[in-house]
Amino acid sequence: MKKLVLLCSLLLVTIHVSSQVKDTIIADVRSQIYTLPNGEMYTYKKPKFSDCITKVPKDFMCTIHDVTKKNNLIALGASTLATVVLIQSDQTILEHSRDFGEKIGLKSEALYNNFGPLSNIPPNVTSGIYLIGNGTTPILLSMGFATYGLIKNDYRSLNTASGLIESLAVSGIFSQTVKRISGRQSPAPALMDGNPGGDWNPFPSFSAFAKNTPNYDAFPSGHMMTATSALYVIMGNYPEVKWIRPVGYTLIGVLGFEMVQANVHWASDYPIAMVMGYIIGKNIANSKMTKSKQNLTDKKYKINYNASRAYGYNMIGAKLTF
Repeated sequence: MKKLVLLCSLLLVTIHVSSQVKDTIIADVRSQIYTLPNGEMYTYKKPKFSDCITKVPKDFMCTIHDVTKKNNLIALGASTLATVVLIQSDQTILEHSRDFGEKIGLKSEALYNNFGPLSNIPPNVTSGIYLIGNGTTPILLSMGFATYGLIKNDYRSLNTASGLIESLAVSGIFSQTVKRISGRQSPAPALMDGNPGGDWNPFPSFSAFAKNTPNYDAFPSGHMMTATSALYVIMGNYPEVKWIRPVGYTLIGVLGFEMVQANVHWASDYPIAMVMGYIIGKNIANSKMTKSKQNLTDKKYKINYNASRAYGYNMIGAKLTF
């Protein structure tokens, strides 16, 4: 947990250092305008503390609306096709990933220790990686953005903090709903029962789901949806910080591999989860600001020409006004 806190703190410091060198902030009491290097302007209103709760229903409905957009429908169609293809190879992928995991020293299970009121202290690298997709990570990141925003009176940072909590809630709603519909068995119990690829038991009862959750909650991956939505909330608010995208994608890739090799998820649990995370995160990020484009062709100076005659000479002059 300490390492995760340090990592989140380092990421936050680097994000703000990278972004503030390039941004021009125009602020008043009600809103702040951030001018990005490409001339695009993001206007943020000062968020309320309760936004991370009160905005969730609207985020949920807007995400459903965004799902119906052409590009998102195409992405969901492609992810569904990828899911069908991967299902055929899930067991093979699982076995090969475990073999490779053993070679690089990863454990076959993601377990946590208790420390006072905390119950998710990772004792090893395997569990630490798994924590990336846990709700703890966006909460820690949100706390960091909120702290910075309050200290610096930075509306963008405060809205990002709220957006991270909102993305966690909306991802939870979508992932839990689909899990309770699909009822897919996770790898660990599937291996114990001798079910390659895991059984599918759609619409399990609430009591069955609660008593034996791993038998029904593999598809889609809630960890992957949570991590992806959080990443797109941050990228959407800080598009000029170029390293966020490759670092974020790398961490998500590592998380995906770890969960397969640790018998937590099948590879086919990921495509739809990632697309939904993208839609959720992008929708929430866009809801936090108003975008406009600065006219970079506007002249920031004015030239006045004049002609006169003095001392027998014809003269031409120019006056440059900034």
